[in-house]
Amino acid sequence: MPKGVVVGEDGGARCFWAAKHPDYVAYHDREWGFPVRDDRRLFEKICLEGFQAGLSWLTILRKREAFRRAFAGFEMAKVARFDARRVLRLLADPAIVRHRGKIESAIHNAKRTLELIDEAGSLASFVWSFEPGPKERPRRMTRAAIVKLTETPSSQALSRELRRRGFRYVGPTTLYALMQSVGIVNDHIEGCDARPRAEAARATFRRPA
Repeated sequence: MPKGVVVGEDGGARCFWAAKHPDYVAYHDREWGFPVRDDRRLFEKICLEGFQAGLSWLTILRKREAFRRAFAGFEMAKVARFDARRVLRLLADPAIVRHRGKIESAIHNAKRTLELIDEAGSLASFVWSFEPGPKERPRRMTRAAIVKLTETPSSQALSRELRRRGFRYVGPTTLYALMQSVGIVNDHIEGCDARPRAEAARATFRRPA
């Protein structure tokens, strides 16, 4: 096995980080790196990546269903209408991350997302317009390469544009994690069973116009 690829008890070869805990396995195998064009799912990812700042993704993954319940399934129009009373209710909910700044930023970002959709047509078309070209990508995706990929010129550019539009908790590292999770890039390591499946999904994916 290439360095950074781990074979599980089921015989599956996976990226090293997915072997750290069973909760990661399904997320790694079926979701991470596979392309997403649904605006609601993309908004959810932006919010959850913001909540993850300073925490482990495992913490967020375990709380994801609770976040979905608390934030109206991440329907942007509903979240944008959350008021101060709703914020207090969320701060009292032990099933989610009770951080006032992150809660308020999710509500704020819902409003900014609706504005962006009015301008760009969809959140997907805007986010996917920052898909990096081949010159920005490593020639081979190895463990050494992925460890260095905390942010890229494309994630920096996306961060600048979202910040210019008033978004919060959208730093370049947070947004590179978003790009990885929604398949804008395929960062599965060479030798991981999910890498060719994710690449095949990207090859047939119709980029939003």
